[in-house]
Amino acid sequence: MNQVDVFTLGETMVLFQPEQMAPLDYVSHFPKKIGGAESNVAIGLARLGHSVGWFSQLGEDPFGRYVHKTIRGEGVDVSTCRFTSEAPTGLLFKEQLSPEDLNVYYYRQGSAASLMQPDQLDEDYIAQAKILHVTGITPALSESGYQTVMKAIQIAEENGLTIVFDPNLRLKLWTEEKAKKVLNEIASKADVILPGLDEGQFMTGLKHVEEVAEQLSDHGNKTVIIKLGSEGSYIHTKNQQSYVHGFPVKQVVDPVGAGDGFAAGVISGLLREEPIETTVRRANAIGAMVVGMKGDIEGLPSFYAVERFMSPNEEHRDVKR
Repeated sequence: MNQVDVFTLGETMVLFQPEQMAPLDYVSHFPKKIGGAESNVAIGLARLGHSVGWFSQLGEDPFGRYVHKTIRGEGVDVSTCRFTSEAPTGLLFKEQLSPEDLNVYYYRQGSAASLMQPDQLDEDYIAQAKILHVTGITPALSESGYQTVMKAIQIAEENGLTIVFDPNLRLKLWTEEKAKKVLNEIASKADVILPGLDEGQFMTGLKHVEEVAEQLSDHGNKTVIIKLGSEGSYIHTKNQQSYVHGFPVKQVVDPVGAGDGFAAGVISGLLREEPIETTVRRANAIGAMVVGMKGDIEGLPSFYAVERFMSPNEEHRDVKR
């Protein structure tokens, strides 16, 4: 059995993203990539030098094999993944009309990943990890997806793993009422919560960043790091409340995946046992790097690359592409 520092689970789809910015009605060429929040985080962590395992169920089809080979090729352990002939691998199309105006179209209802089951999880494999990373996407896929996430959390709790939760709100996948209930349920079990401000507002019904963080932190018992886009992030722990500035982005190329890069940066800092502000500063930097490149995973940096990007010397801050 392979031993990993981080375990995560969720659906990864084949992503079709045109090179040109135009309505999909007028696009005829679709390069093939992959896209999935949890595998984005897994790949980000692997590039930062950590061992990470990713679980999902893929279709026994060319797309499923492509996803599996691509993630494995990034250094992520996929040994616990499953294939099924009962359903296809999910698909995702991106429509980009401008750098900031992007639409996502899912073809994932009834997909192979939505059929994952709690008893498919390898308890011994999860138990030897240090961190469990989960998002609010997998429980939105299906009832069995929800039960699988909750089973992973139960295993983590029983074996002393740190649970990191990124809400990753996707209202196209479920109702607001169900989303709020489940996201708060998972947050109550997490040790570290990584919402965007809009997600925190949705979950708490509160408006201001400080009060959102206070409520989600359960009076300081949890670490809450709220993503504030270009402004950076806000940290709330039992002993610290502070803002950490973001990094300037000269040009946004593709905003998707920045939050996953941020999560990878936070988890990396936790594994390195770094001070929280150091951790969040690097996470902010990774998010800024990701939006500068088209695709979900293409902008995820190595540890050396992000350290260079964070250099105060402007000559070395830009990413040479």
